[in-house]
Amino acid sequence: MRFEDKNTGDIRLPRHIALIMDGNGRWAAKRGRPRKFGHRAGVKVLNDVAKYLFSLGVEYVTVYAFSTENVNRPPDEVEELISLIRRYFKTTFREFIALGIHVRAMGDETYFPPDVVDIIKKLDADSRGRSRGVLNIALNYGGRDEIVRAANLAAAGGGPIDRAAVEARLYTAGMPDPDLIVRTGGEKRLSNFLLYQAAYAELFFTDTLWPDFSRADVDAILGEFSRRERRFGRI
Repeated sequence: MRFEDKNTGDIRLPRHIALIMDGNGRWAAKRGRPRKFGHRAGVKVLNDVAKYLFSLGVEYVTVYAFSTENVNRPPDEVEELISLIRRYFKTTFREFIALGIHVRAMGDETYFPPDVVDIIKKLDADSRGRSRGVLNIALNYGGRDEIVRAANLAAAGGGPIDRAAVEARLYTAGMPDPDLIVRTGGEKRLSNFLLYQAAYAELFFTDTLWPDFSRADVDAILGEFSRRERRFGRI
């Protein structure tokens, strides 16, 4: 897939982009506001960036919204994150249905209150079957836990525990691995995100804090991706 960018010309698009949305708290602190102010701004950017990516022709967008480690943050911050999940899955994220996008969560949902789980499952069911793209929102997600879960499910199913058996039981089963993983906020690590699927992903790190991340940033990163040569271990 390709799109015409005014700065880079006709460029090759990845099928699957994953985003580590880092920097909400620091963005808020720079403005003298509480961390929850940054999370509220960040979820609005997620909504806009995801819609833009799908409009360009990207088929799969996976975002790291709430990690298994985030549960150890101060209780008021965790409650704010859960409130945002409740609110956006019930309202704003439903706009993706009209765009032909399947919105689904990936991770251990049992951590969340029953009403939040019901809201998440309803949006998944209501948007299932849409053919234009998939938005994966990682909630209470950890890459190591995902691999252990997949291996246990494969073992319970009998037969050899090979790559095919494990991959069929990942949260991303049936989807291509991410071609590109982008992390905002200046840190240069995966932080337990898509550890299995990231084997041959192109990595891009930017100092831009997530609430400042824009469509222009997307265009610049896609231009950089298009210029990279992906060899997958070959010469």
